[in-house]
Amino acid sequence: MRKLRAVEAVDGRIRVDVVGTLGRIVIDNPGRHNALSLSMWEAIPDAVAQLEADPDVRVLVVCGSEGGAFASGADISEFDEVRRDAKSSATYEASNAAAFNALRRAEKPTVAVIRRFCMGGGVGLAAACDVRISSDDAVFAIPAARLGLAYPAEAVADIVGLIGPSRTKDLFFTAKRIDAATALRIGLVDDVVRDDELEAAATAYVARVTALAPLTQRAIKAAINAATATDSAANWDRARALADACFRSADYAEGRAAFREKREPIFVGR
Repeated sequence: MRKLRAVEAVDGRIRVDVVGTLGRIVIDNPGRHNALSLSMWEAIPDAVAQLEADPDVRVLVVCGSEGGAFASGADISEFDEVRRDAKSSATYEASNAAAFNALRRAEKPTVAVIRRFCMGGGVGLAAACDVRISSDDAVFAIPAARLGLAYPAEAVADIVGLIGPSRTKDLFFTAKRIDAATALRIGLVDDVVRDDELEAAATAYVARVTALAPLTQRAIKAAINAATATDSAANWDRARALADACFRSADYAEGRAAFREKREPIFVGR
């Protein structure tokens, strides 16, 4: 195994490993169930770029550190510092969007290998990949409405592309958790296997992909991405404006305060 440069953070890092034709982007923050700090979000585009530039790598896998959760979402404990108001939140959102975009635009096939928790931004990372393989004990949720924050518009579009508008609205509106079987049924993941079979299933899938023509795969991926893209600038601008407004709101401050104080938030819509 070759270990490429990892970007360190106070409580975690993004690790980049290469095994033969497989490049792994490992979310490594086990003390927080692989929650992503701002510095970890910022490291993901560089990790993708490293593997895209490596001629030996044929497939990119995104996963959590060994035996741990895929990603429990953004590290909310740092929000009062790095995502405290509209200005800092815009910077944070840009780092989120860049991470999702790096995976979305990668020319090589990308596979999310998911176990245990896949929450919030973790769902966004998985949705930005081409294929998602999950263990049967995985749990999925997008709890943005519990905090009063918004989600990058393009990342919402990724989820709509997988499960459709109504189910996406349901996940966001209710912030409910769903199990792996439900995620498979609605199309949020592509395959579910027993937890003790996850590594073998992922290895077998990668082997099948790498046995076939990479130029064909890249061309087909580009065509599919073009076919599912939207070019309505006005709609995107409106979605971004509404997202920005979340971070100027009292509800967002209330969401963070409720998290700190371990109580239910009281939202007022402003």
